[in-house]
Amino acid sequence: MGGGRWQLMMQFLGESFILCFFAFAFSLALVQLVLPTFNELSNKALSFSYLLDAKLVLGYIGIFIITGLLAGFYPALVLSNYSPVQTLYSRFNLSGNNYLQKGLVIIQISLASFLIIATLTIYSQFNYLTNKDLGYNDKNIIMIGKSHMSRKEAKLLKEELLKSPTIVDVAPKNGGSWGTVAKVNGETQQSFAYETVDAIYFPLLQIPIIKGRNFSPDFPSDSTKAVLVNETFAKKVGWKKPLGQVVDFWYSEGEKYTVIGVVKDHHFESLNDEIKPQLFTMKPGNLYGKVFIKIKPGTETASLGHLAKTYKKLFPINPYEYKFMDEENIKRYEAEAKWKQIMLFGAILTIFISCIGLFGLATLSAERRTKEIGIRKVLGASVASITALLSSDFLKLVGFSFIFAFPAAYYAIKEWLQNYPYRIDISAWTFVIAAALSILIAFFTVSFQAIRAAMSNPVKSLKTE
Repeated sequence: MGGGRWQLMMQFLGESFILCFFAFAFSLALVQLVLPTFNELSNKALSFSYLLDAKLVLGYIGIFIITGLLAGFYPALVLSNYSPVQTLYSRFNLSGNNYLQKGLVIIQISLASFLIIATLTIYSQFNYLTNKDLGYNDKNIIMIGKSHMSRKEAKLLKEELLKSPTIVDVAPKNGGSWGTVAKVNGETQQSFAYETVDAIYFPLLQIPIIKGRNFSPDFPSDSTKAVLVNETFAKKVGWKKPLGQVVDFWYSEGEKYTVIGVVKDHHFESLNDEIKPQLFTMKPGNLYGKVFIKIKPGTETASLGHLAKTYKKLFPINPYEYKFMDEENIKRYEAEAKWKQIMLFGAILTIFISCIGLFGLATLSAERRTKEIGIRKVLGASVASITALLSSDFLKLVGFSFIFAFPAAYYAIKEWLQNYPYRIDISAWTFVIAAALSILIAFFTVSFQAIRAAMSNPVKSLKTE
C-alpha cells in the first residue's frame, strides 16, 4: 500500500476515533440523564460516581479503542482503495449485496421484534395477575394490625367501630402466615396454612362455602371442636366426603377437630404462588393480629377518621397503620410492573436504533439506484410504484428477521411464564401484533426516503457522468 493510501487510511481511522469519542461522551451524558429514571424503574439507588471506578475506566478505554478500530478500519480500507479518477468523476461503486449492512439491520429488527413480543407478554401477564378473580371481594376493605390481640380486645374494637354508620362489618384474623401439620386419615401427616378467624370472616370477604356450613354462634362447640378446610386441603388428603372427617393435632394434647365445611379455593397469597392447603379454626387460645374492616363505598375519609380515632383510643401505645386490601394485592406485583416499564423502555430504544439503521440503508439504496429511478420515471412509473419498489427490499429484511425473532421470543416467554403457576396462554395474536408493528415501523422509516427519491427530478438523476 502506497504512502498516500496509508496516510489516507490513518486519516479515516482518526476521524473514526473522534466520532467514537463524541459518541462515548454522549453516552456518558445520556447515562447521567436517564440514571434517575433507571433507579426508579429498577428500585435501585445507583450513582454516576460508581462508573468512575479505576477498573471500569480502564475497561472504557479498552472498549473505546476496540470500537474505534472496528468502526473505522473497514470503511478506511475500502475508501482508501478508491481510484482518484473515479472519485473525481463521482463514479463510486455503491453496488453489491451489502451483506454486512443487511445483516446488522436484520439483527436490529430481530431484537426490536423480540422486545415487542416480550413487552406485550409482560403487559398481558401483569393485567392477568391484577385483574384475575381472587375468589374473594377485596373492594372497600381496610386492613389494620395489632399484634397479640385477644378475643376481648377484638370484640371491643368491633363494637366501637360499628358505632359509625360507614362501617359495614369487622372480622379479625391471625397476623402473619401460620403453618403447621396434623394427622388425617389415621396416620397421614398433612401440612397446611393454619388460619384463626371468626364467623364473620367468610361473609365479609364473600368467600363461598361450597360444602357444609360456616362457624356459627348457634354452635358453641365450633370454637373448640370444629374446623373448615379449603378445596385444596380436601384434594391433597384424598377426601371424597370431607364433612365429618377428623384432623388430629396429636402434638397439642391430642386435640382433634371435625371438619364442618369446605371453603372454596381462594388466593390468600400472591398469584405467584399456588393455592396451598388451608385450615380455619376459632380456637380460643390462638391470638389475632390483623383486622379487616368493610366500609361503605365512597366513605373512605369518614371511615378512616373514625378508625384512627377508635384505634388510638383503645390501643394508645400501639403504632397505627392502615392499608386498603385491593391496593395491597396490586403491590404484590411490583416486580412485574417494573419489568413492564423496563421492557417498554428497552423496546422503544431498540426500535429507535433499528429505525436509524433502516433509514441509513434506505438512503444508500436510493443513492445507488438513482439512475434506475430516473429511467423508470421517464418510462412512466408512478411515485407509488417506485416507492413500493424501494420499500419492498426492506420489508423483506423485516420478514427475514422474524425467522430469528419469533422462535427466540417464544422460547423466552415460555420459560418466563413457567415462573407463574397462574399465567396467560401464549397467543398467536402476540406475534401477529408484533409483526404488524415491526412492518409498520419499518415501512414508515424507509418510505420517507423512498418517496423523496421517487419524487426527484429524473433529468437530474440521468445527467451524471
